[in-house]
Amino acid sequence: MDEARPYTRMLTAQVRSIVQYRTSFALDVTSQTVFTVLDIVTVLVTFHVTPTLGGFSQRQVLLIGAFTAFAFALADLTVGNIERLSFYVRTGLLDAVLTRPLSAMGQLLVLDFAPRRIGRVLFATGLLTTMLTVNDIDWTAWRVLLAVITPVCATVFFSSVFVIGASVAFWWIDAGQFAHSFTYGGRDFTTYPSNIYQGAFRRIFAYALGFGFVSYYPVLGLLGVPDPLGLPPWFVWGGPVVATAAALIAAAIWRVGLRHYKGAGS
Repeated sequence: MDEARPYTRMLTAQVRSIVQYRTSFALDVTSQTVFTVLDIVTVLVTFHVTPTLGGFSQRQVLLIGAFTAFAFALADLTVGNIERLSFYVRTGLLDAVLTRPLSAMGQLLVLDFAPRRIGRVLFATGLLTTMLTVNDIDWTAWRVLLAVITPVCATVFFSSVFVIGASVAFWWIDAGQFAHSFTYGGRDFTTYPSNIYQGAFRRIFAYALGFGFVSYYPVLGLLGVPDPLGLPPWFVWGGPVVATAAALIAAAIWRVGLRHYKGAGS
């Protein structure tokens, strides 16, 4: 508790400084929520021109998108502000962060915490709950477990992607757009069934980078649907393995990046 107290105080101060401007905060929450709503609207628009997508119905695709929306929104709320690392490196503010006897990552996460993103999490939670209800799922003990661990693993995975993308700034300060191609590009990829993508693009994003295990394979397991790509049924349980691997890689890259950092005056 003593170790957590400094972070709690910094987080409390950050939240108070933002929410005291109530009108601005309400508008920020609303605008952030709209972004997530538009992602789902895009899925609905797609089904105006086709009855199925990759062999999946509208409700099934929305379930895939709901897992993605929830995990990405929660990761963005808790870890997404790590993307400001490039700003800290460029301006030299990271030097001040490193002089404190506290975790550098812990400080970065609480100093720029953005409570306006909570609206996206609430919307995604409601969407995921609704989609789990309206889809025809034969609820067994294993499927209940899968439904519980999938959002957790997906959130860990997206959080790791945020950290990896931000850590590139230790070597390449202006790598924001490059990192976004994997964070936000990965989110868009996982909003739809992986089998609609073709060739090397699918192999890289779905398997090499692990995005296929965020929502596509878990939803196959929940629905009891065989993989149209022909992979074995046990792939539906790949989420914990992929999330653990991503977290370990992110932690390693972060530590190497911190050791690589020489300071703004170097």
